[in-house]
Amino acid sequence: MIPSPSVVIIGVIFFQMKQIKFFSALFLSLPLLLCSPANIFAGNETQTLKHSNTQTLINPEDVTIVRDSFGVPHIYGKTDADAAYGLAYATAEDDFQTMQLNLLSGKGMLGQLKGKQGATIDYVAKMLRIQEIVDEKYEKDLSPSFKKVLEGFAEGVNAYAKHHPEEVLIKKAFPVSPKDIVKNYIFSMSMMSGLEKRLKSIMNGSIETEETDMRLGSNSYAVNSKKSADGGVYFVLNSHQPLEGQFSWYEAHITSDEGWNALGGLFPGGVSIFSGCNENLAWAHTVNKLNLVDAYKLELDPKNKLRYKVDGVYQTLEVKKARLKVKLKMGLMLPVTKKTYWSIYGPTMVTKKGTYSIRYGANTEVRTAEEWFRMSKARNLDEFSSALNMQAISRMNIIYADRNDNLYYLCNGLVPVRDTTVCWKSLMPGNTRKNIWTKYYPVEKLPQVLNPPCGYIFNMNNAPSNCTGRGYNLNPNDYPAIMGLETNDNNRSIRFMEQIEQFDKLTYEQFKQLKYDMRLPEKSVYMDSLKAMFRLSPQEYPELAGSLEELNKWDRNFDPDNKAATLFSLTIKYLSEEMHFRTGPFYTGLAATNNQYATALKKAQDHLLKYFNTIAVPLGELQRHIRGNVDLPIGGFPDVLAAMFAKDYKNGRMHSFVGDSYIEFVRFNKGGGLPEIETVNAYGASNKADSPHYTDQMKLYVNHQTKKMSLDRKEVFSRAERIYHPY
Repeated sequence: MIPSPSVVIIGVIFFQMKQIKFFSALFLSLPLLLCSPANIFAGNETQTLKHSNTQTLINPEDVTIVRDSFGVPHIYGKTDADAAYGLAYATAEDDFQTMQLNLLSGKGMLGQLKGKQGATIDYVAKMLRIQEIVDEKYEKDLSPSFKKVLEGFAEGVNAYAKHHPEEVLIKKAFPVSPKDIVKNYIFSMSMMSGLEKRLKSIMNGSIETEETDMRLGSNSYAVNSKKSADGGVYFVLNSHQPLEGQFSWYEAHITSDEGWNALGGLFPGGVSIFSGCNENLAWAHTVNKLNLVDAYKLELDPKNKLRYKVDGVYQTLEVKKARLKVKLKMGLMLPVTKKTYWSIYGPTMVTKKGTYSIRYGANTEVRTAEEWFRMSKARNLDEFSSALNMQAISRMNIIYADRNDNLYYLCNGLVPVRDTTVCWKSLMPGNTRKNIWTKYYPVEKLPQVLNPPCGYIFNMNNAPSNCTGRGYNLNPNDYPAIMGLETNDNNRSIRFMEQIEQFDKLTYEQFKQLKYDMRLPEKSVYMDSLKAMFRLSPQEYPELAGSLEELNKWDRNFDPDNKAATLFSLTIKYLSEEMHFRTGPFYTGLAATNNQYATALKKAQDHLLKYFNTIAVPLGELQRHIRGNVDLPIGGFPDVLAAMFAKDYKNGRMHSFVGDSYIEFVRFNKGGGLPEIETVNAYGASNKADSPHYTDQMKLYVNHQTKKMSLDRKEVFSRAERIYHPY
């Protein structure tokens, strides 16, 4: 998945008002992408919205938007550029605020909206020289046909802004250009590559002892005729993303007379489908842990901090001025100038503890959006592989299935070819050109499996060496350790294997039920590490006797009616707060003491008694799926197949915020024809609270149900709720 990822950088910049400059420290925390649109302040209302006088590419009469009964847009255009225009317009109709946040990242204007937080993102974009990279490569690297798609999309955004000026957040941000869109892709993929983690570790001084962390992500799996009961090909896209914000999924169907007919998910502001299907194939992403970013500590000249030694010769840091605008609390715009630095290794940060450079591939690639576009238009495995060979998507596993019975797994990423005679660490010495890499492993050298004899592939953010049936997997020793391949399985991958190995052949209904499984596996590193908690002695902890009895009767399931799951979930919540872990224990086990388990269980017990007057509380009473005036019980846990992360809400309850988000099932029937498609989103097609489609998928979602979708034009029009041309 993309994205996340699924985590993007956000910083807080402290100003010294007398000198009007940044302090050197940037404190990085969790996503601006998770901010609610309700918290956005739109300034500059008195300004005039500017629009380009250049000749337009698109005639809106050539674009048709069909809204189905769930409000999902089905967009039809004569050309791909027409369809891109319609996608931009439809997205803006449903979620223009979130779309603008993504586009403002490309414009370098978030500081004018989000103040200090947004200015940090603007500064990082300038430090990475994204503008210069796009200016240098846009014309020569992007194909003429895709540049038309970008132009059409930009026109669609600008047309909506022109006709809905009251929704525009920063009026000077318009018109949006095709280059702005590409810049946002570069910034987003930089963060997805792991840049945000390196920046944070440099600024908080932990770069010297940085440890590899485990990532959140997604599930995807597929079976072909060797495993399906009816000889068909089954596929599921099951992304785990924030349920709201810039990295939440937007569903669309895009069609043109030039052969584009794809349905799936994208983030608001995306130019094409990121994960989904077309008439011939389906694909999904899950996040991997490839080592894509290197950090270097420069050896500075003690007499001149702008000089650094490389192979015995001093070089001089390139220095540029980043001119930013930052909105203050009183609504004024403060112009701020801060220096950015660049070494022969790449973007550079000057801190009190030293000067560090960063090197990675995503900030050199302008074709990310085009690769996704070509993936979504591919008609077969060869064309899909041709798109992957662009290597413009810097990270993410790819799970693929098609109507021709092909299954394909690729551990994808822009992985540097590093000198194997060098001992690579989290922090490298920045004093020799020997540590500068210039090439990446081609796709054929990355871990991958094509058409395994067992008839299925999968990934749950686990080790690439476990992506298919036993006996048909990759040998991890065939790949350099410095690639950073995962070596562990998690509860989701182990539980999936427990389940699928029970079937010689699966029916389609059985295939779908695997995705909605809510049980932890019988045995895993994580489950083994929890034995100490279940073995706590009631004699030693008499105040916990009732809770321990409930836990020891638990069936490891997280369905909404399960009462022991409530105790367990709250206990893990309080443990994570004390021990400061996120998802690492799901891969490596939880190293807690008996007293830590007992303390966390006591907090969980006290929580339930305080707010519910009993420890026997169904999970769905504690854990809710909430939006607007809809409030529903929901099951799940972070590392079960039907994954769900919940956070504190009110009155002792919690609400879902990350986990199962956009889900898409695809079946290619043995007899041919268009694929059968079922989907569901966490809330609805619209992010506008006054829309009937703001919450209309929530009951389907919590009840593990789906809605029928179609790539067939006649069927789409026959079920239309509304048909219209955009402006």
